[in-house]
Amino acid sequence: MPDTFCNANVGRPTIERDLTQAERQAFAENGVVLVPKAVSAAWVSRMTAVVDQQLAAPSKWSNDANPGAATDRNFTDRYLWRENAEINAFIRESGCAKLAAQAMDSQSVRFYFDHLLVKEPGTAGPTPWHQDIPYWPFMGKQICSIWLALTSCTVENSALEFVRASHLDGKYYAPEAFNGPDDASASWMAKATGEKCPDIEADRSAFDIVGYDVVPGDALIFSAWTIHGARGNASVSSRRAAISTRWLGDDAVWYPHDGTDPTVKAEDVSVAPGDPPADDTVFPELWQA
Repeated sequence: MPDTFCNANVGRPTIERDLTQAERQAFAENGVVLVPKAVSAAWVSRMTAVVDQQLAAPSKWSNDANPGAATDRNFTDRYLWRENAEINAFIRESGCAKLAAQAMDSQSVRFYFDHLLVKEPGTAGPTPWHQDIPYWPFMGKQICSIWLALTSCTVENSALEFVRASHLDGKYYAPEAFNGPDDASASWMAKATGEKCPDIEADRSAFDIVGYDVVPGDALIFSAWTIHGARGNASVSSRRAAISTRWLGDDAVWYPHDGTDPTVKAEDVSVAPGDPPADDTVFPELWQA
């Protein structure tokens, strides 16, 4: 890994904007907030180029439901920041680290991982309702994602929906494979604990669901405890693409256990279970008040 990628103390990133007090309050109360124009158009363009690059040459961490197809292709790629200079620059310079800190009311923020999310036109498969926290080897309330829209999309075309304030109910739902129980890449979930996530689609009226239409540069910041999902992409002509970055605040602790994503394992880090993730090589600190 190039030396310039290893320095966690990179100084203040270029800030595009701050969260307003109303946006901070919305995140605290609802577990999600829409942040219009969260980053500049230049960052959208640069991350869109990365999407095209990864679609053409996926990494070993990709999940590709229909490789090479122009339609009906549900594609993800992740953990690119160490080798991809553009994503490394994005997490350090776009201002997202400070937005995460402000949303979580955290004095510092560490980076966990990047996640490209693409649904080509006519991709019927939904993103199932889920929480993020049970998938990850961390515990704490100050853990969040910033889902940045790289294309315009509506809820009908797979923009995210959320169960409002579900981050406050204290529930910890077991992770489930997005591509069904036969998904070999998700075999690590077999030992997961937690109750089953409610079948929200069976009775949507029973839940306080909020969805957000977005344009490029808009961001959705949401707690790792907030239940969320997305429909398939009903468009016959438009891609839905986003980059989601995952952030660790003051109270986050390293908590590897059965049933969580093994991409980063205990032997990869210099911290013990139950300790803050103060490993600047694996979880670099990118913002401090």
